[in-house]
Order: sequence, then C-alpha cells, then structure tokens
Amino acid sequence: MTPRYDLGFRPDIEGLRAAAVLAVLAFHATVPGMTGGFAGVDVFFVVSGFLITGLLLRDISATGRFSLAEFYARRARRLLPAAGVVLLATVAGAWLLLPPLRGRDIAGDVIAAALSIANWRAVAGQTDYLAAERDPSPLLHYWSLAVEEQFYLLWAPLLLVTALLARRLGRGAVPAIAVTVVTLTCASFALSLWWTALSEPLAYLASPSRAWQFGAGALAALLMPYGSRFPRGADRDGPDAGGGRRPRSAAGVASAALGLGGAAAIAWSVVAFDSTTPYPGTAALVPTLGTVAVVLFRSPVSAALSLGPVRALGRLSFSWYLWHWPVLVLAEAALGTQPWPVRLALVLASAVPAALTMRLVENPLRLSKVVTSLPRRGLALGTTAMTVPVAAALLLNGGAVQGAATTAHVTVADVPVTTLQPPPAQARDDFPKSKGCEIGLTATTSPACLFGAPAAKDRIVLIGDSHAGQWFAAAERVAVRRGWALEVLTKPGCPLPRLTVVDPRLGREYHECDTWREYALNRLAAGPPPRLILVASLNAYATDRASLTRAWDSTLHRLTRLGAPLVYLRDTPLPGEDVPSCLSGGPVGDCSFPRDRGLRPDPLAEQIVAGERPGVRLLDVTPLLCPGTAANCPAALDGIVLYRDDVHITDTLAVRLAPRIEQDLEDLDLIPTVL
Repeated sequence: MTPRYDLGFRPDIEGLRAAAVLAVLAFHATVPGMTGGFAGVDVFFVVSGFLITGLLLRDISATGRFSLAEFYARRARRLLPAAGVVLLATVAGAWLLLPPLRGRDIAGDVIAAALSIANWRAVAGQTDYLAAERDPSPLLHYWSLAVEEQFYLLWAPLLLVTALLARRLGRGAVPAIAVTVVTLTCASFALSLWWTALSEPLAYLASPSRAWQFGAGALAALLMPYGSRFPRGADRDGPDAGGGRRPRSAAGVASAALGLGGAAAIAWSVVAFDSTTPYPGTAALVPTLGTVAVVLFRSPVSAALSLGPVRALGRLSFSWYLWHWPVLVLAEAALGTQPWPVRLALVLASAVPAALTMRLVENPLRLSKVVTSLPRRGLALGTTAMTVPVAAALLLNGGAVQGAATTAHVTVADVPVTTLQPPPAQARDDFPKSKGCEIGLTATTSPACLFGAPAAKDRIVLIGDSHAGQWFAAAERVAVRRGWALEVLTKPGCPLPRLTVVDPRLGREYHECDTWREYALNRLAAGPPPRLILVASLNAYATDRASLTRAWDSTLHRLTRLGAPLVYLRDTPLPGEDVPSCLSGGPVGDCSFPRDRGLRPDPLAEQIVAGERPGVRLLDVTPLLCPGTAANCPAALDGIVLYRDDVHITDTLAVRLAPRIEQDLEDLDLIPTVL
C-alpha cells in the first residue's frame, strides 16, 4: 500500500527559514562569533529538498503522477519575480554608484543570475587567478539560488520518470523513488568529498556537489509517513482518563532530544566553523543532519520556531536574502569598507526593501488567482521577470564600455595628458606576450617556452610566479638584441621561495606549486647553464621575515649553484584595488593608493643591498613607479596605466620600462652592451 504524503503547513519550518537567513546575514555582516553563518545556506538546501519532494510525493501517492508544467509554474511564481526586482535594482545601483568597468562585470553577473547559472560564473571567478582578486559582486549570493533552481529543473522530471517506470514495471513508486534518492544522495556526497579535497570553491558552489543536501531533505520527506516525526500530543504531558497527568512518553522524550540535538548542531556550525574549515566536505554533515533532525523530530525548538515573530521573519527570509548583499556591497563601494556594526546596520536596513518586495511583488503574484489559474501564465511571469533584467544588463554593459572609453581622457595634477594607454577598458587584458607559459592551477610542469633565438647557445631564464611573468617584455628585449634565447618558467600564485601556501582558488594547500618549483629547479640544473637568471615573486606570501628568509635560502642556493648571474627584480607596488575599474570612473588622481600600503617590506631586497646575499644582484623600479616621498603612489604616469588589476603591472608599462631594465643590467656588467 502506497503511503499517503500530505505534509500540511509546517509553521516550524517557516521559523527555521528565519534562523537560516539570520545566520547568513550575521556572517555577511562579519558579526563577531558568527564565522560559520554560511551554514545557513545548508539549512535552506535541506528545507527545499524536504518541501519540494514532499509536494511531489503527495501528488504521486494520490494520482501516480504530477504536472511538470504546474510544478515549474509554481516555482517561477515563488522565486523569479522577487529575484528579478532585485536584479533590476542592482543594475540601477551599479549605474549610479560604480565605475563603468565594474558595471560591465555586474552586467555579466545579472545575465548569469537571470539564466540560473550564477554559481558556475562564481566558480569561474573563484578559480580564475586573474579575476579572483576583483571586488565582490553584489550578486554573488545568487549562486545558491542558481543551485536551487538547477535542482528543481532536474529533480521533478527525475522523480516523475522514476514513478512512471515503477508503475509500468508493476513496482511501487515510492520505494523506487527512495532507491533513486539514496543512490544520488550518496553519489553527490562522495563527489562533494572529492571536490572539497581537490578545489574547495568548486565543491562549495557547484550544484552536483551540493545535491546531496537536497537529497537529505528528500529522504526526510520520504520518512515522514512512517512515524519519524512524532505527533504533537506524544511529546507533552496531558490529562489521563482519571484527570491526572499523563507522563511524557519515551517516544516524546527521544523526539525532543533528537530535535534539540539537531538545533544544537546547526548552532554549533554557525559559531565553530570559519573560513579555514574545509567546506562542504564532511563538515557540512553537521548542519545538514542537524536540519534533518529539526525537521523530523518534535522538540521545544519546534515550538520556538513556530512563534509568530519568528515565522514573520521566515516569510521575509527569501526577499531579505536577495536584498541584503547588494545593499551591503553597493554601500561599501560608495563609502569604503565599514566596521561590522555599520555592516550589520546596512544588513538590517535591507529588510525595508525586502518587506516592500514581499508585500508588493512576491505575495501578490504568487497568490494571484489570474496567474495561478493556468500554468502557462506562471511560466510567462517567470520568463518576463528574468528577461527584463537581462535587457537592463545589456544596456548597463553598453554604457559601461562607452563610459570606460570616454573617461580615458584625464588629467594628472591638472596638466592635460594624452589618452591613457592602454585605455582603462583594455587595461585588464594587457598581458605579457608569453601566452601559455604561465601554466594553470593544477599543472606541475612547464612547456619549453623559448623565445628570441630558441636555438641559441646562450639564454636568459625568467623564473617565478606571475610577478616574474609580467617582466617578459623586458627579458625578451635583452635576449632578442643579443641573439640569445629566453626561457620562461612561471606559475601564477606559486611562490619561488620554498613556501607551502594555501591557495584561495583551491581552498587547500597548494601542493602542485611545491611540485612545480622542484621540477623547475631540477630542469635548470639538468640543462646547460644560462647566461642570466631573472627572478621575481609576489612579496605577500608570508609576513614572517624569518620564515621568508629561510624559504629564499633554499631556492637561491640552488639557483646560484648554476653559476649564472642572478638578478632579483624587486616586486612592484601593490595597489590593492582594481586600477582599470577605478580609472574608468574618474580622474587618475582619485585612483592613487597609500604608499605605506603599496610598498611592502622586502627582506630579500634589504639583504641584497646590505651585501648579505653574495651572488645575487638587485633591480628596483619602485622609485620609478612611486616617485618622491608623497603619501600616495600613482595609478598612472605620463599617460601610461601602470596596473592591469590590483597587483600586476600592464604589459604597456613593461615595454616602456624594458630599455631601463636593459640599461641597468648593462651597468651592472651582467650583459654585454649592444649599440
């Protein structure tokens, strides 16, 4: 006999949504002690899997099937109008408050959010070395909505096909669905563990590695008719037939204990997890199973979550979640980074537009008899709600490109200069002409990467991370003018000093870097000695001078043993902000950055100057890029955009500085003079 699934209205789940959104909001507001508030998203995923699967099982148990059109129309009415309103508001806010190039980025974010692929755009951004350091998108939080919508897109047809096949084979639909859910949940969890170890951003943002949490909620829905959740009267004392008090049943005590334990698990996740917790991985089991326990087992927590004020916040949770992040990001874009009390105030203030959206858009359209009468009307409403923001995003993108181009004519210290080169709209793509040599994230070997005269007996070696790669133009000039070869050995994000670092793109120790460093040094040792070795590296991998010095000891010892002159190119100033984006929005002077922030202490450079690194010479262009003793360093000089992002110089600048680098090397008698 097929069990009957009719979950009815669950006021405690409405309250559970409130707890989840408050955790996320506190985390984004950086409230002290709420470092694991991101676990609130896990709660949302489990609740969605529980409710959606429960609704589908209700129809399947009653009729053997359900209407896909009605299912998608219901989802469209529920989610898309409010999401579309926030997307439109974000477009308007970006146009008013942000530089044109950031507007172009956000236009892409709007389109991805409207197409329900925001999570995959976020994956690309988080794992892309060239984009990972840009300012946060005001729509980054749409990744979770995209994951949820991708789940809806596949889950309903899967259950329907499973039910129909089971019926055709004379089997029970619910057992077949249970087998399917268990299988997919286990497979997704295994994938989540694998991806967490491989690339944490991928595991965190991707729908395949998050599906198991929806599956956990689905399994809870499957268990409901079998008494997993005890009836309301079983967990409290009441009068017996003689007028006395009926003792609390063992089932009620167990239910209360499990429900309280689940709530405690969620709360512990919120305060105990932080950015160093490998996530989702096994850690995500804690809030996931905790949510399942709260959903399944009646406890005092259920009563607390069912209180009117808590439920009111739960009803607001969806719109509030949508609004809080754009309000926070756009406000900080205008005001600068704020302390946590201000961030909290901004997040709380976002409840106002959220409440208006719920009252004027979300509820009227979701409950409208005209819209709900036919599924195609709900689908048309959802399509319109996403199409309008896409059109607005395309307009924003067009305006951003035009704005970035028109602001290229600027002044420095009130003196007119030529059009900035490269123009801000193109500066982000002004990379060195050594494509393919800066190897990828997980690569552990480098290609030949020979330039100049590849067959020449003499060669220059340029080795390090992307801060070495940015000097390709200068190294190539030296090689070409002498008929030498240039060998490039670079790996972005990988320190040349012997340091094991945690890569934010992977969310784990960067073992591939250690392997590549050893490979590169062994490759040089096995080949013919070069005529010159140029070394450069980002000067921000470690703050402890002693450990950084020891790390350089190992690498420089192996390089000096090659017998070639060794030159350390001191790291360039670090602006710490997206320079092309800033330049696209106003005068060059507004994009300068504090000298004390941009010029980091460099123990290796100091040791070379002091004569403590025999065999290593220093080239330092800092006086050229941050001249004088002013409090700020410029973002552009003499019409040249100095930086292509927040840490790398433009190739245009490297080309301009190449003769100076060559002259310095000649003056040090490290290369022959060429007339």
